[in-house]
Amino acid sequence: MHEDLEKILFTREQIMQRIGELAGEISRDYEGRELILVTVLKGAVFFLTHLAQSLSIPVRLDFLSIASFSPGRTLPGVVRINKDLDHDIQHRDVMLVEDIVDTGLTLRYLLNVLSGRQPSSLVVCTFLDKAPRRLVDIPVKYRCFEIPDRFVVGFGLDYNQRYRTLPCVGILKSQIYQGK
Repeated sequence: MHEDLEKILFTREQIMQRIGELAGEISRDYEGRELILVTVLKGAVFFLTHLAQSLSIPVRLDFLSIASFSPGRTLPGVVRINKDLDHDIQHRDVMLVEDIVDTGLTLRYLLNVLSGRQPSSLVVCTFLDKAPRRLVDIPVKYRCFEIPDRFVVGFGLDYNQRYRTLPCVGILKSQIYQGK
């Protein structure tokens, strides 16, 4: 599948090193507290797993499943929750763990939903931050990597459910996702 990549942005070694550094920072910031890591299935599961294993603080995991859609392409960022959290987050420290922050529209919706449940704190941690595409201001507290405005796959990110299991992150050749 590497032949479908135009370029590798981050190797497995670079990813693991950066996750370890980020986990150290988060562990220091939340020392003496338990953190609930909430992620959206499926893309962020790879990042979530490695991050959780690298943290030195107690954590709990919980998951959401959503469907983003734009009926008639007139309402971008419309989201439906398919699977909600299993546990109450009221008065708890919560970190929303994302695979990639792009336009920020879906993330804004999720932050509004979660903050309405009155956690003690709510922050965003993302594996990849594609800031050039941001349409709304989103407070991203922790990020592994910033990336250019290109279509990337690997380490959980997919195209048509393919490439998730690549151990690296790479730019997908445009002829593949444009159907050429």
